[in-house]
Amino acid sequence: EEQQQQHHKEQTKGEVPASEVPLPTEEQGLRPNWQGAKIVDKSVWLKCECGIFRIKLNPTVTFSSIALVLCFILWCILAQQNASASFKSTKQWITKVFTWLYIGSQDIWAIIIIMIYFSKYGQLKLGKDNEEPEYNDGTWFSMLFACGVGVGLFFFGVAEPIWHYVGPNRYTTDKFMTDNELAQHAMNLTFFHWGIHGWIVYVLVGMILAFMTFRKGMPMTMKTCLYPLIGDRIYGWIGDLVDIFSIMTTLFGVCTSLGLGTMQVNKGLNLINEDIEVTMRNQVIIIWAITAVATISVITGVGIGIRRLSEVCFGIGMVIMTMVFFLDDTWYMLNLYCQSVGYYFQWILQLGFHCDAFELSTGSFGVADRGREGYKDVEGDGPVMWMDDWTIFYWGWWISWSPFVGMFIAKISRGRTIRQFINGALTAPMIYSFMWLTVFGGGAIKTERLAAEQGLCCPKWDQTFLKYSDEQLSNVTLTGAVDQNSFLICGASKCGDCEWGLIQNYLTESPDAGAAEIVGYINGGADWLGKYLAPDDKSYARLSCMSSEEMWFALVSTYGDMGPFLCVISLIGIILYFVTSSDSGSLVIDIMSANGDQEPPVPQRVFWALVEGATATALLVAGGKDSLGALQTASVASGLPYTII
Repeated sequence: EEQQQQHHKEQTKGEVPASEVPLPTEEQGLRPNWQGAKIVDKSVWLKCECGIFRIKLNPTVTFSSIALVLCFILWCILAQQNASASFKSTKQWITKVFTWLYIGSQDIWAIIIIMIYFSKYGQLKLGKDNEEPEYNDGTWFSMLFACGVGVGLFFFGVAEPIWHYVGPNRYTTDKFMTDNELAQHAMNLTFFHWGIHGWIVYVLVGMILAFMTFRKGMPMTMKTCLYPLIGDRIYGWIGDLVDIFSIMTTLFGVCTSLGLGTMQVNKGLNLINEDIEVTMRNQVIIIWAITAVATISVITGVGIGIRRLSEVCFGIGMVIMTMVFFLDDTWYMLNLYCQSVGYYFQWILQLGFHCDAFELSTGSFGVADRGREGYKDVEGDGPVMWMDDWTIFYWGWWISWSPFVGMFIAKISRGRTIRQFINGALTAPMIYSFMWLTVFGGGAIKTERLAAEQGLCCPKWDQTFLKYSDEQLSNVTLTGAVDQNSFLICGASKCGDCEWGLIQNYLTESPDAGAAEIVGYINGGADWLGKYLAPDDKSYARLSCMSSEEMWFALVSTYGDMGPFLCVISLIGIILYFVTSSDSGSLVIDIMSANGDQEPPVPQRVFWALVEGATATALLVAGGKDSLGALQTASVASGLPYTII
């Protein structure tokens, strides 16, 4: 034993210090240099230095990634419908065949991380034994949170609880379910998608990378995670393939978020100032404004640009959440938070293992025999592909982002113990996310219910409104005897309750109006949208009638005189969160293309930042939501191979 320890000291002299884990023997199947000896980097390199211009990259990974990304983008642009249909059908096939794998693997990872947290390994440092954390707790948390989910909570924080509340899903199809139960299940599903099962993938990748890099002296790149399994073969085609795949999924994820998020920013600017129109030109300007700031940030590095932007973003989010918390019914928020956390832990086992097995198999065709009715056009107890639209979408999205976010979290976590890492990258973000979802999701459901009580509804003119030509309208007359079932302007000889109520309100205000005036009122859109989806004081709103881009701004507008201020500061926060996602994504891609070099040359950082902006612009201009949606679906579908990796 003494000879073995002496040999180990000689082998590691002047290199990375060994950990506290006892030295394994060769009989245990581990390489002698696994315990702290510096691993010789056998990666392929292309290095060039000409004055201030310096290049340092893996040519195989870099050029292959660029070529494959270009091919995918061209496919999404030139064959939008084909690409979108192909990716969508692939994702649906994954849902039908591999839901058990997605669901089960998330549960296994969660169990393993919890076991590590409470084991003796929780005290191991991600770095040298005497190293201290590089960043303070507040800065560290703000950076990992901004990189991981910051902008997603702005988008889904209001929209997702509303979507679950109005359905269709397995809860809304139950006609015996009370409205209060529906509201709680909506919150519970939202918590589930943003809770332990989501953050666990970031923790898993980040912890492995931080341990291998800072404890074992390995390069910070995704192929390093496979070293304990395949050894030096990570420096061959297997490792290059893993890094290429990681770069592509990271780029696709960041670009689709940037492109789709730009539409939300443009809509927010339009709601604040009607002179700023929702146009392609303005959205392209927004993309390149975000890209320009992100490029400057990534050039300055993590310690300056990304760090300060993340702190500002997190501060803005705290200001907005605190204001809404006190402007709304504070006691309702506290009750809802306590109640929803309890429901989450009560239901976590059932939801965590639920695979929609019956829905994905045959559907609930026996409901008619029991005298039950489904939800509108949904057969049985719920939509067949709900799992594909929600849980599998989320798990694929979290997993596909794990190389990007996990590597970034690892980079900023040097000097922390494994237990501190899990607390900061899992426990704290989950608690904060639950508070955010309670404040904004709970507030959204509250205002939605209040709007329903006041009679606000969602008119569907495209389904019930019969289009008339000007000549036909001139021959249509209205009398006081007209009723809902014989009103000629509605199709199928009957107006929907919501549409008929709006027409009646208009006739009450304008009793002499003719058919042409009513049609003009309906086609005007903005008038009845502003008047019948929210009152004049905007104290509540029928959020379920709005697009996801509008919901956030409609909610914060309900807080009286503070509404305009909350809209403006929300818009600033959303833009800055997009910047932090873009700059950290560019940095991570550059690190992977440079064989894990944590300080890659500036020209490469600029290149990848510009590639992100150009990709998002090309997809947006060429195909809008269709092209971006196709790439997003491809990114989510990539979660399957990453689940195995």
